[in-house]
Amino acid sequence: MFSSLKRRRHNGTPADVTRDIEVAGKLLSLTIRQNARATRMTLRIEPGGRALKLTVPEGLPEREVQSFLNRHQGWLMTKLARFSGESEIEEGGSILIRGVAHRIERTGRIRGLTEAIVLGEESVLRVSGGEEHLRRRIADFLKKEARNDLERLVAVYTGRIGRRARSLSLKDTRSRWGSCSVDGDLSFSWRIAMAPPKVIAYLAAHEVAHLEEMNHGPDFWALCEKLCPDTRDAKHWLKRNGTMLHAVDFG
Repeated sequence: MFSSLKRRRHNGTPADVTRDIEVAGKLLSLTIRQNARATRMTLRIEPGGRALKLTVPEGLPEREVQSFLNRHQGWLMTKLARFSGESEIEEGGSILIRGVAHRIERTGRIRGLTEAIVLGEESVLRVSGGEEHLRRRIADFLKKEARNDLERLVAVYTGRIGRRARSLSLKDTRSRWGSCSVDGDLSFSWRIAMAPPKVIAYLAAHEVAHLEEMNHGPDFWALCEKLCPDTRDAKHWLKRNGTMLHAVDFG
């Protein structure tokens, strides 16, 4: 089954192997990576719960890899169960906007703006257009909100440290929430619009701090906390809830 584990890159290192694996009737992408320094097999669920990564010692017999996966089916089923229902976007469901759950309501109109409103004591996201466009329209709304918040926060924070960001872009990254290049290009995951305001502020402060400190040393964290006093709480929130945000399926 894993004969391709024997393939190597041009530099002689083992090539990663990617294939599909079925867990509880759900098809997931599995990447197998051989590591010469690994002493045991390590299985990780990627952010969002839609992919797996298995790191194995180099040269490990393929039958042991398959046996390991078979033994961990129950563990995978348990861990992946928490993503069930959380990732569905549908009318009557809910979506977080700045940390607040909004009930999704279609307006029934073909055209119109997507808008977050409060009806009585209930927060509602009203979405126009056909049902087939619901996910895309909500994603577009979140991107717009994320850009508005991040551009405002970046302007404030760069002003405080006397630095300038060359550009600001939004992506749907899984491995990181943001990045800062040596040229001052800032990039953020637009999914952060679902997080509470203090978490959005922390992410902006984190990347702006990199304009001055391109590392994660003590000076960097001191600057980050100076810009955003909620840094510690926001980091913990992302650690606990970040995977949930990645799990939302916008199709």
